[in-house]
Amino acid sequence: MKNKHLLFSLLAFLMFCNVMVHAQCSAGLSQVTVVVETDDYGYEGYWEIVPSGNACGVGALQFGGNAVQVGCTGGGVPYTATPGNGYANNTTVSALPICLPTGNVYQLKYIDDYGDGGFEFTVKIDGFPIYTFNGSGSSHTFNFTITPPPAFDLGVTKILMPMYGQPGNKSISGKIFNYGSTTINSFDLNYSINGSSPITQTISGFSMPGFTSYSFAHPVLWIIGANGTYSIDVWATNLNGTNLDTNLTNDHKLYTTVIGDPTPNFIDDYTHSNFTFTTIASSVNGILAPRDLDFHPVLSRNELWVVLKSTEQLGGKTAKISNAGNVGQSVLIQQDGNALHFMSLPTGIAFSDNGNFSTSPGVLDANHGTGHFTGPTLWSSDPAIYAMPSGGNGSHLDMLHQCPYAMGVTWETDNVFWVFDGYNSDLMRCDFGEDHGPGNSDHSDGKIRAYEDITFSYSNLDVPCHMALDSNKQWLYIVNGDDSKIYRMDINSGSQSGIFTPYGEVLAEHSIYTGTNNSIYVSTGLVLPSGIDVVGNRMVVCDFTTGDIVLYDISGPNGIEIGRILTGTPGIQGVKIGPDGKIWYVNRTTNLVKRIDYTLWAAGINEAENEISSVVAYPNPSSDLWHIRGNSTDDSVSSTLFNMLGEIVDTPLSIANGNKFEIKVYNENLAKGIYLLKLKSKNSSKTIRLMKL
Repeated sequence: MKNKHLLFSLLAFLMFCNVMVHAQCSAGLSQVTVVVETDDYGYEGYWEIVPSGNACGVGALQFGGNAVQVGCTGGGVPYTATPGNGYANNTTVSALPICLPTGNVYQLKYIDDYGDGGFEFTVKIDGFPIYTFNGSGSSHTFNFTITPPPAFDLGVTKILMPMYGQPGNKSISGKIFNYGSTTINSFDLNYSINGSSPITQTISGFSMPGFTSYSFAHPVLWIIGANGTYSIDVWATNLNGTNLDTNLTNDHKLYTTVIGDPTPNFIDDYTHSNFTFTTIASSVNGILAPRDLDFHPVLSRNELWVVLKSTEQLGGKTAKISNAGNVGQSVLIQQDGNALHFMSLPTGIAFSDNGNFSTSPGVLDANHGTGHFTGPTLWSSDPAIYAMPSGGNGSHLDMLHQCPYAMGVTWETDNVFWVFDGYNSDLMRCDFGEDHGPGNSDHSDGKIRAYEDITFSYSNLDVPCHMALDSNKQWLYIVNGDDSKIYRMDINSGSQSGIFTPYGEVLAEHSIYTGTNNSIYVSTGLVLPSGIDVVGNRMVVCDFTTGDIVLYDISGPNGIEIGRILTGTPGIQGVKIGPDGKIWYVNRTTNLVKRIDYTLWAAGINEAENEISSVVAYPNPSSDLWHIRGNSTDDSVSSTLFNMLGEIVDTPLSIANGNKFEIKVYNENLAKGIYLLKLKSKNSSKTIRLMKL
């Protein structure tokens, strides 16, 4: 039996050490407790504490786990660990505390028989969780020093500000952590902008024991009057009134935010322009089966991210296009180390203004078995984190597993995203809460709400039904490819009507919401819609089947088509209004990322009426005939009908009758969409929009 003699020697040693176990250690000693959290295979792990520099099994002070089958020499082929030995699966075990000399350095040795790691360790000193360790691989050594916490040690750990915003009054909020042993009930909170004089206010009326956190919001708002890049510095002083912080290394937290103009709304310009379809990236750059796109929230970086389908066996990829569409553009294709689970057949991508982004998986089961354990994943866009090695479990920040066949994703606030659950046919609001850090696995603070009022089947899993949120009006717009419609829902409407049973994980909330304010917002003019985006009172939708990009006015109770861009190439799956106000899209069939540039050509569309006036068109929209009438001081009015590409499709006859004119345009042979009729007399011109149903 492997390590039998080692086991007996360790047991004997620990019996001797037990004389040191008591609630209070002697002077010069500190109480040390190891807390172990096992994974799905608790029987595979073994650990022990040894003096620094000792090999595993030499002078061990404490040990736990599967000492008989694994021990120090386990880990690797042939695998000897079997269930029923060592620790149970997915459990938390606290070893007996021992007293060790304060200031000494020790090592925690971790051995995993299968070599995939998974144990998590917390080393408590005098009852405080000073160190944490995530085991990885077949063996790992963690060094720690016996250092009790100081009496007063307060550090700002997070500033909760968007990476990008507009001028105005901003609340500076975040989290502060008590690294000391004394309970804190007041402190002075300070912030400084670009090194200016600090703004200080006392925060009180709370209780923060040692090694707990507190969420703060500075009472004095930051008033931002100009665009620019700002550095925010936040720190605490005067703990519990007059006490100094004894550890200055973790006091300050710095954060950079960019203040700039919002995305401009140039959508109406596309209704009377010549178009140029500019290729941004293609298969030459590694763009293969693109499904969605989004811009990083810091506009000055002009960084475009594209999610690539890849295969279920490999997991999806991302393309980061830096300086997109400009001189010096670069394309970086990346794939996370565990994309097989966390980014399998991704359908969508959406950024938060904190720099994180979420992707939605187009699979039933992220473990690729017979279950339905999958859902949106949270990622960091930090190049030092995303797709970098992180203990074998990928670089993801969090994942919620209740949304199989997640068809599209959009962002609401902080780490809150919406997805459409194609398996249960529900809208899902997914709040990741605090991310668990790269490669970790704690989902317990996740909150999911299933909105069941808008329920529709979705059978074409290869064409995502994206969604977009109007953050100002709080309307969520959802594409349904099965019935060729666009739905709309007020995200602040509805109430909890029940709960659902979460599958395979523990969540802080798993609610069912009904009674929302929702409607079918667009019911005609689309074949197989997929991508969608909104800006101001305008919406753009791409049609996968036709290759059209349709423009809508969304200022009223129903979406009104105001324009249609005919790309001529089916296969568009994602569309985005960029920080430049232009329309960007991806075509999965052609493996292209495109931007639509335009040149205004219908200059007369807003010209003041002089010789041509009182023009009316009826019926409009129409499926067979437009009838146009108007007044003119000139007895000669010509007319030219253009499509949205600026091409002439007809020159209908104008009949004059005194100072009036009349035109009939038969459109039964025209494609559905928006057309522009330009009227021209001797000294004036006028352009009107006509819609063909």
